[in-house]
Amino acid sequence: MKLLRSLSLIINYNTFIVTFLALASTIICEHYGIAANFPLTIVGVAIVFPIVFSINSAYTRRETALTNLGDFVNHMTAFYHASRDWLKPAQPDFQKETKQKIVACFDQLRVLFTSMNEQDIHENEKKLAEHLSDLSTFAQKLRDFGVHGTEMSRISQYLTRIGGTVEDMKVVLKYRTPVTLRAYSKLSIYSFPVSYGPYFVYAAQEYTFGLAYVMPVIFSFILVSLDNIQNHLENPFDQIGEDDVKFGTQRFEEMLN
Repeated sequence: MKLLRSLSLIINYNTFIVTFLALASTIICEHYGIAANFPLTIVGVAIVFPIVFSINSAYTRRETALTNLGDFVNHMTAFYHASRDWLKPAQPDFQKETKQKIVACFDQLRVLFTSMNEQDIHENEKKLAEHLSDLSTFAQKLRDFGVHGTEMSRISQYLTRIGGTVEDMKVVLKYRTPVTLRAYSKLSIYSFPVSYGPYFVYAAQEYTFGLAYVMPVIFSFILVSLDNIQNHLENPFDQIGEDDVKFGTQRFEEMLN
């Protein structure tokens, strides 16, 4: 079932549209006797290389987002442990309230990065900023329980790094791989199988009859699948692709317990 789900994400209606157009081009070229030996090096240089570059760029952005999410969780957890372990005697109510505020920040982070339109992103960005500001103000209560200045400085470092990881993740959310490169790749991917109809007819003359119709299918499936992979990696927060960044609020809360 998992394999079928993965295939359903990289093979969609665009795959069948391009395949149909490529087959139609090949049939027309064969009918009118149009055959040409086009160089296949064009495929590698003009199509495969740009799309692989885009996939690598999108994958790097996803890895950056995962690293920053890990840092966010790490520093939030360290802040919670400080509220639990630094106070003598222990303050269960303060610890409980700290946990609630940290979990609220994490959940708002999830809401922000899974938002689908600009208006929601803008609104949720402000809400997350308010949560982080409230957490910073709340942290000053540690002074009332006798936490020293050196330890408060460390708390400030935690909060600073938390804010930094959020900003780094927002860069991944708001900015994509080069738009013009992606537009060029899409144009090449969808036009190549159609324009190479004469080549498929020419190549089939040297092999078994019917191969002219197999090659456009293979080329179409490969190229469009690569484009679909790049599209799913482009936004690692949309919760559509299997490689997306997952926000487990409940798991995070259980980990604090």
